[in-house]
Amino acid sequence: MKRYLSILKININNNLQYKAAAIAGLMTQFFWGFMYIMIYDAFYMNTTIEQAFTFQQLVSYVWLQQAFLAFIVYWYRNQELFNMITNGNVAYELCRPMNLYSFWYIKLLSQRLASAFLRFSPIIIFAAMLPGKYRLMLPNDIKTILLFIISLFLGCFIIVSISMFIYILTFVTMSPTGILMVFGIIGDFFAGTIIPIPLMPESFQKIINLFPFRLVADFPFRVYSGNIGTKDAIIGIFIQIIWLLIFIISGQLSFRAIQRKLVVQGG
Repeated sequence: MKRYLSILKININNNLQYKAAAIAGLMTQFFWGFMYIMIYDAFYMNTTIEQAFTFQQLVSYVWLQQAFLAFIVYWYRNQELFNMITNGNVAYELCRPMNLYSFWYIKLLSQRLASAFLRFSPIIIFAAMLPGKYRLMLPNDIKTILLFIISLFLGCFIIVSISMFIYILTFVTMSPTGILMVFGIIGDFFAGTIIPIPLMPESFQKIINLFPFRLVADFPFRVYSGNIGTKDAIIGIFIQIIWLLIFIISGQLSFRAIQRKLVVQGG
């Protein structure tokens, strides 16, 4: 465990060096946050949906989505790993005296953590200082904040576990393009990052709730906003843990199966 914590620390420090990219990302996320909120503001003026999901809850949802974008998007990738798989340099990775699945998992996790660390605090502070209905509101109590933090990080672990299957499948397809498109479109939509799930038809919400994608973004952000109560939040966290274990165990087994059939040509 100490070995993997050291790898996590090293990778986070390496990714924290890209401050220029973080600043550019901040400006983009401010723009998208304002754009989404203004679109929804016009929508709420002509609808009764606010009874189920208030505009203030939606504003918090949008700003949290922008602040923790690196935690929740399915199209986020590590090009270095894809290059290693497709050009055969993965053979050097297989020589490492450690579990390669765990090593790559820590690498992907640290990349997301570093990216979110550079961006979330400026967005949160800025959004909390905005006037009136466009402001990010604080949760009702400390318990809600703790449940939000736990669910947010569990959601990040889940999305990394899901994204590991993209790299595993690349061993078979030898091209990540198609897999990334499928995972990105389906994952982001079912996670509620394109349209918040409470704004979708109830019949469609029942289908989405059967899949784990919403546990990454929709669930923690609605816990923060108070749209999901304490009891349902605790149940949701247990569901997150179950899905996380399922993905990690199945990912480990799939990765071992791929390694047994792996052939690297060249010398």
